[in-house]
Amino acid sequence: MNFKFLYIFFYLLLFSCKKEANKETTLPFFNSATFTPEWILKENIGYKDIHIIPEFSLTNQNGQTIGNNFYKDKIYVADFFFVSCPGICPMLTKNMHILQEKFKEDSEVLLLSHTVMPWRDSVPVLKEYATENKINSKKWNLVTGDKDKIYDLARKAYFADENYTKTQDEGAFVHTENFVLVDKKGRIRGVYNGTLALETKRLIRHIEILKKEL
Repeated sequence: MNFKFLYIFFYLLLFSCKKEANKETTLPFFNSATFTPEWILKENIGYKDIHIIPEFSLTNQNGQTIGNNFYKDKIYVADFFFVSCPGICPMLTKNMHILQEKFKEDSEVLLLSHTVMPWRDSVPVLKEYATENKINSKKWNLVTGDKDKIYDLARKAYFADENYTKTQDEGAFVHTENFVLVDKKGRIRGVYNGTLALETKRLIRHIEILKKEL
């Protein structure tokens, strides 16, 4: 019997198991609109080039200016909606509300919803929507602003517009069901179907994993 071969076999098996276990307890990074998961170690040469949400400045339901500083050193979930949407948006809001209640006492976790119809969703409209849906403004910002800036964020920062990825049509309307999980350094760590309760549960589990990350 070749014990050297057996030793190498079991070593590789153990290494593979450890690698898979690490993937279960460490979230990947997402650096492009393909949402290909990448596990990048700090010592990896590509670590410093991980995609980061760029600077932004928008206005929330209370008329306050909201930017990256509000989310500095916070984990947050971002999505895109509009107030008069009759389709998926009510489900997005419902599941975001579940996140709000789950983490209502947790100052590490925040929420951010961008309107994709800013020409209609003014501050008063967002304020009324927030009141109707029991949105806690200390936890969850509904933001409006310049259309081009919001659409640019959706497409190039959060990779949220799947149609744009296919067509590159900048004039098209942004509509996405994605929830995007962002870590304390502004990096994308997960994407989820925000209309599904099961995906919301998976997102909650991933937030808990991310909270343990150093």
